[in-house]
Amino acid sequence: MIVMSGKEVGSALEAHLSAEVAALAARGVEPCLAVVLVGDKPESQTYVATKVRTAQRLGIRSVDVQLPASTSPAELDAALDGLNADPAVHGLLCQLPLPGHLDAARVAERIDPRKDVDCFHPYNFGLLAEGLPRFVPCTPQGILAMLRHYAVPVAGRHVVVLGRSNIVGRPVSLLLSQKGWDATVTVCHSRSEDLPRYTRQADVLVVAIGKPEWVGPEHVREGAAVIDVGVHRVPDAGRPRGYRICGDVRHDAVAPLAAWLTPVPGGVGPLTVLMLMRNTLRAARLAAGLDVA
Repeated sequence: MIVMSGKEVGSALEAHLSAEVAALAARGVEPCLAVVLVGDKPESQTYVATKVRTAQRLGIRSVDVQLPASTSPAELDAALDGLNADPAVHGLLCQLPLPGHLDAARVAERIDPRKDVDCFHPYNFGLLAEGLPRFVPCTPQGILAMLRHYAVPVAGRHVVVLGRSNIVGRPVSLLLSQKGWDATVTVCHSRSEDLPRYTRQADVLVVAIGKPEWVGPEHVREGAAVIDVGVHRVPDAGRPRGYRICGDVRHDAVAPLAAWLTPVPGGVGPLTVLMLMRNTLRAARLAAGLDVA
């Protein structure tokens, strides 16, 4: 069984991104990513800190905007509008989840599509569906890089995507069915009846269902590639921090069956952040007129 390491894939990508930052700097372009965080959830703070550190390591300028959980829709709109209008900011995202009184869909539409490096804006999602993406969503882009790096056969094969979110499940199903990848794609979810009947047909199983260790050996065909997108903190009194990190897949149970398997942590996660940086560089090139979209 081949362990598909996001760190291994990411090391080559990071070198490429650093070189691209230097090339843009030589043309007088300083790529900049702005991240807006509303509230003080520890997990969200950790994600934002990781994005800011990665940007700084690559030479991408970062703007970290932190707002209280009590921020009103109008106040958040004003913050986003200011960043939309700032020509020095190329990429812009608002960290999810948001406090309950704020509408994530409304926020996604507020961000300038030319700066929407998460690819959440309906306009950008529509371009993706047409096969003409301005940006490719970060986690799906990381999944594609993983499959490409480890030469997992996809063309003509059956890919089953478990999960239908607009962040992972839907976009990765669109991408893998398009020309160039040429997979036959089935999308399932937690309410699919007799789910193992579908997942056991998969040559490639992408699991993004958001439930800790929900997928077991009964869902996996021998020789399949299993991509685990989930990341969860599960209470574990035996660990120093009182919890452990796991994915949507029961790895120890699935490993004897899978031919390829992503670990959690250290699988898709590191690539998601690097793809955000790649999208930021794409946005910087577009703003400078170096790409056309």
